[in-house]
Amino acid sequence: MTLSTLKRTLFTVLFLTVFSFSFAKQSEDTGDSEKFDSKAMILHHVKDAYGFHIATLHKGQENETHINIPLPIILYTDQGFTTFLSSEFEYDYNGNVVVEKDGQKFANVHEKIYVLNEGETAVAYDADHHPTNASRPIVDLSVTKNVFMMWVSVIVLLLIFMTAAKHYKKSGENVPKGIASFIEPLVLFVRDDIAIPMIGEHKYKRFMPYLLTVFFFIWINNIFGLIPILNGANLTGNIAFTCAMALCTFVITTLSGNKNYWKHIFWMPGVPVPMKIFLMPIEIVGMFVKPISLMIRLFANITAGHIIVLALMSLIFIFKSYAVAPISVGFSLFIIIIEILVTAIQAYIFTILSALYFGMATEEAH
Repeated sequence: MTLSTLKRTLFTVLFLTVFSFSFAKQSEDTGDSEKFDSKAMILHHVKDAYGFHIATLHKGQENETHINIPLPIILYTDQGFTTFLSSEFEYDYNGNVVVEKDGQKFANVHEKIYVLNEGETAVAYDADHHPTNASRPIVDLSVTKNVFMMWVSVIVLLLIFMTAAKHYKKSGENVPKGIASFIEPLVLFVRDDIAIPMIGEHKYKRFMPYLLTVFFFIWINNIFGLIPILNGANLTGNIAFTCAMALCTFVITTLSGNKNYWKHIFWMPGVPVPMKIFLMPIEIVGMFVKPISLMIRLFANITAGHIIVLALMSLIFIFKSYAVAPISVGFSLFIIIIEILVTAIQAYIFTILSALYFGMATEEAH
């Protein structure tokens, strides 16, 4: 282990220990009568939100202070567009704070904004804690944590690749320097170990832009999801994001399919007619199972790591003892190290499976 690696490891341990102690102290301050709800805490951290809530100081006291980064709320209702900052909800997630804008009243109930019915002043709930006197806006175009981080990741990727491209353009040499020396081996890896073997040497080039984009986009967002200060902004742990990525792969595969590909789906060559009739519905279902597997695999692997770390941290609050902190921190550090590997592995798996599907769609008859 190098000195720099040792320093980073010690810093991570120190950060997790301080993080655990501070939350354990906060749990004690709430009193023994208030039971710690680990499930609610975990679900709150892994789901999307309307702002970055970093911490709450002096919770429950008159000088209670929220450290946060607000994001814009953009809603379209039957009365038109309404915009305001998420900080106006005072980071209340139970609908207790009602914001009045443009003659309408809004409440944030478990990270879903509701519009109160006319004449209502507070949210009413049924037995399952669902609002009964409020409804969702027609369109919610708010900038959430995941949307914000997606923009950040796009900007970071553009800066990285434009800087690398600028180096080659200026120098006119093929010897990479600076950021290009880090990017070029990864680009060659995607080309030589993913695209060419899966698609073929004669057809891989037109799929390279998409494969490179998917690989780096997923990888960098996986890394962003591990940064504690971003407070759980894990874009790749959002099922809507993974669904969109899988849908892109499905559309490209479908549009790239040649005659041989569709023949193998609807009328399998070289097998008896009864078997063709039997295989056709299986192959049609398989067309949709492939992108669904891409979607669920990426979402489940990324989300599971965050849930495990939060569950281990919850042990400190459940047992209400500082003695549990070293154990929780130790196991959490181990899981985080595994998650660092998973960030690259999941980007690789999504890319290689996408390339495999493209290769199957463009393969010629033998």
